[in-house]
Amino acid sequence: MPVVSHAKPKSGADRLADALGELGVQVAFGLPGVHNLPIWEALADTGIQLIGVRHEQTAAYAADGYARATGKLGVAIVTTGPGAANTLAAVGEAQASGSPVLVVATDIPSTLRRPGMVRGVLHETSDQAALFAPLTKAQYTAGGTGEIAGTALTAARLALRPQSGPVYLGIPTDFLSATAQRVPDTPDRTPVAEPLDLGRARELFERAERPLIWAGGGALRAGAGAVIGELAEKLAAPVLTTFAARGLLPPEHPCLAPNSVHAPEVGALWDEADLVLGVGTDFDGLMTQNWLMPQPPTLVTVNVDAADAAKNYQPDLNLVGDARTVVTALLGELPPKEGLDKLTARLRRMSAAVRRRIREDEPQAADFLGTLEEVLPEDTILVSDMCIAGYWIGGFHRIPAPRKLAYPMGWGTLGFGFPAAIGSAAAGAGRAVCITGDGGFLYGCGDLATAAQENLPVTVVVVEDGGYGMLRYDQTHSGLPHRGVDLVGPDFVALGKSFGIRAERVKGFGRAFRRKLGAFIQADEPNLMVVEAAMRPPLNTSPRWYRKER
Repeated sequence: MPVVSHAKPKSGADRLADALGELGVQVAFGLPGVHNLPIWEALADTGIQLIGVRHEQTAAYAADGYARATGKLGVAIVTTGPGAANTLAAVGEAQASGSPVLVVATDIPSTLRRPGMVRGVLHETSDQAALFAPLTKAQYTAGGTGEIAGTALTAARLALRPQSGPVYLGIPTDFLSATAQRVPDTPDRTPVAEPLDLGRARELFERAERPLIWAGGGALRAGAGAVIGELAEKLAAPVLTTFAARGLLPPEHPCLAPNSVHAPEVGALWDEADLVLGVGTDFDGLMTQNWLMPQPPTLVTVNVDAADAAKNYQPDLNLVGDARTVVTALLGELPPKEGLDKLTARLRRMSAAVRRRIREDEPQAADFLGTLEEVLPEDTILVSDMCIAGYWIGGFHRIPAPRKLAYPMGWGTLGFGFPAAIGSAAAGAGRAVCITGDGGFLYGCGDLATAAQENLPVTVVVVEDGGYGMLRYDQTHSGLPHRGVDLVGPDFVALGKSFGIRAERVKGFGRAFRRKLGAFIQADEPNLMVVEAAMRPPLNTSPRWYRKER
């Protein structure tokens, strides 16, 4: 007799949940809406934790923060029209920073759509996927219930594939409730790199007298730190890391140059180099002071995208491929150079000179950075917003390991810090410490409710200087009056307590700050500290770049 199955037929939402489970997703971030409720129902029957946030922008930022902390796929689940549109700033930051984020957004029912016409359906846009076209690697829209799983897998794999980045997946809401058999997946075809000219690269390295390694975010995302460190020791070459590559090498590595290249002492390494090896980088304007750093005499690049490697400085040799794989191959028969001890001694003197410069330039910043280095456990994930304190961290804090700094440079999106910290805290990779200004924190302070409801291990440090401190400095620097930068703000301590979160206030970055931060990061629950302080911005902010147009 034929076997009769009594299993409940799977809906489109169930197919999506199956696909996310197949991808190994453990945490997603979302905000419910009338169109996406079936997804919430389907995920309730899985082991995937769906953390409800208070704004769709937070969902995408949190997915980004999660991806940066783990190297895994970050998932944001939002509803149709304005819900999807609310994620765009965060998606732009994920794209600029190479974060693998999958944005799953519902769309209006397919049965109500009319080609070339906006009829006025609730949340309707003429082309929702097109909103994401400039900000994502690709945009997919499921063509039927049976296509949801396969399309989700294809989109997610593309987001994760180097160069990683965000991908949009749209699902007409009627497909979520309908039942259908799963359509077979599209095979994932990873591009095959062309054969590498390793012999020529080794010849260039052997001839170089003053080699330099410049490592970017692609090197960190590829897990290339160990092999880059080994190559640097073989070449007796200093290693400069970009904002996206902070933590690639441990602070005690003998070849790691002090941050940041915007300090003249460190920038001299670039000027002196007769060969630069750029690994996983596009030499962007923020790192090169808008390309005022001169073209190196010889430039060798390692990048999965040849065009990306060559768009700002023309390489003499471009090795196309995964950073870890290519650098490992380069190590093969490369003879070691002399001078490692001499280089290490020079870098130590350089580091001391940079620290003296910071102490003389902005004593509060020296106190701030010193406290972070002394108090924070090594597994702490620092998440900085676009604020003066955040710029000091991005430029000059010693990051102990990969994926322990999330910094929006990047696209430079104000308001990134706190919602990204929610995602980092949910990753289970260490306590998240968010450094934000009073202006940027107000972008997403409502998600204190999320931190409290989920009891997330996050400490928020709000540096309160009465408004947009960086913009105030820009106006002062340009001899302009202050307009739009001096802001009325809430009592942040009372605000935190209103959400049931422990909150306290200190003045400046002295002993009280050090004592309270040490206590706050030992807590199991979320907390908030307000620091009354105004600092001068560091050398890595554009008004203070030392290289000038000639």
